[in-house]
Amino acid sequence: MRTGPRTGVHWWNVYADPEQWKRQGRAAETLLRWMDDYLPRPHPELGRPGAVCPFVRNSAAQQLIWAGSAGGGDALSAQRINHTLDDAFELYCGLMRESPTDARRLTLVTVFPELTRYDMIDAVHRARKTQVVAEGLMLGQFYPGCPVPGLWNRDFHPLDAPVPMLVLRPMMSTDFPFLVSRADWLYAYFTRLAPDLPRNLRWAIADRMLVDGPDADAITELRVHSADEHAR
Repeated sequence: MRTGPRTGVHWWNVYADPEQWKRQGRAAETLLRWMDDYLPRPHPELGRPGAVCPFVRNSAAQQLIWAGSAGGGDALSAQRINHTLDDAFELYCGLMRESPTDARRLTLVTVFPELTRYDMIDAVHRARKTQVVAEGLMLGQFYPGCPVPGLWNRDFHPLDAPVPMLVLRPMMSTDFPFLVSRADWLYAYFTRLAPDLPRNLRWAIADRMLVDGPDADAITELRVHSADEHAR
């Protein structure tokens, strides 16, 4: 167990002791069931073969998924959620330093039980994404009814989850469509995936590949990989 110094929220290595994690409450058990029974399996609307989230399946097998539960529900303020994310981000970076070889599979989930003001999850995600992306990481927003379309089927919504949460994970090669709307995000993407390119060249590629306006939200159309190309 690790505890956030700002909020006192506890994060646990979920698959090192699943029963201990489930004792953290109903949302903890719901999250574990979703990760065990939904994410590792195919889905008829996914638009490609394979698991909904192969990354989670591999991370679970290697006991590299940490999760915490931040109580308070709709009484939570945006400041409190931001402080919780500060703790989560600090913990994630610390875990990467402790075991650099595991960093490519590390996932850290923060659940917000009983929170129904999902606009707060979106707002914190928007406000903090740049900070996270600059470190070569991704911040995902998940909640019931999340409308973000899938990469393979715009009518499939992979971020529609049974509990609201914010998720930290490594940036992967397939994340390009989520980063096209800002040059600094694209620069971070190329720095993570092609670090040997000269810095000025990375910026030039980022500027040239920038997508402006509503086209940047067309995630499915912006997909650049094929069904047989896996995230790296």
